[in-house]
Amino acid sequence: MKVCMLASSSKGNCTLIWDDKSAIMIDCGISLKETENRMEILGVDPHSVSAILVTHEHSDHTKGVGMFARKYGTKIYAHADGVDAILEKIGKVNTNLVVEYFSDFAIDNYHIHAFKLPHDSICCVGYTIKENDKQISIMTDLGYTNDDIIKNVFGSRLVILEANYDEKMLRESTKYSFALKNRIGGRFGHLSNKDSADVICKLACAGVKQILLAHLSEENNTPDLCYKSVCDRVASQGVTPGVNIMIDIAKAHDISTLFTLK
Repeated sequence: MKVCMLASSSKGNCTLIWDDKSAIMIDCGISLKETENRMEILGVDPHSVSAILVTHEHSDHTKGVGMFARKYGTKIYAHADGVDAILEKIGKVNTNLVVEYFSDFAIDNYHIHAFKLPHDSICCVGYTIKENDKQISIMTDLGYTNDDIIKNVFGSRLVILEANYDEKMLRESTKYSFALKNRIGGRFGHLSNKDSADVICKLACAGVKQILLAHLSEENNTPDLCYKSVCDRVASQGVTPGVNIMIDIAKAHDISTLFTLK
């Protein structure tokens, strides 16, 4: 199983998971053209994508969903509590392509567990995808975590985890209103670098070996600052990056590191 983020930021998110038989996509928040170009770099045929799993309706996760589905006849999977809001954002699609779910489901050889996340959307979910003994999880767009949320990703070899903002940069931002700062930093906003580091410590203790930090704000974070902040805080709690757990950063406008789970 291979995993790569095609884009990851507050302006667009898209994750591709594939093997020799089929592929699935989590969100498509970039244009159809950008999605196709990045898939071509990876050597993945868009026709091989069996489904797009949508996390929630915000445009940085849905911008290209409708266009991709209309062109390639790809099925769209959405939680029943959020499907109407998603359909309002992606434009008209064949209703036969839309699959609503309430709990776990399977697509081809992938077994998928969806779990709700606290975010200011109608319904936001994270996903754990398992293929035989290989498991990866994605958990972005959430304002806080607790043990019940985190346990959904235990056992994953790779966890894609949000590290949206640096607390100081957000606090001192002159571009964001007081209300927007409160939304981002609130319980239904996003995780800070500090929050992410605390989650990583718990995941390291649960045996997770690889983290991909994702959904970085281009206004209130930088890759270098994020990496240093997270690594320093993790190390201060007795977890050594590069030894106990590997930490990488997803790129905003390019494909991420390609992860291969054997």
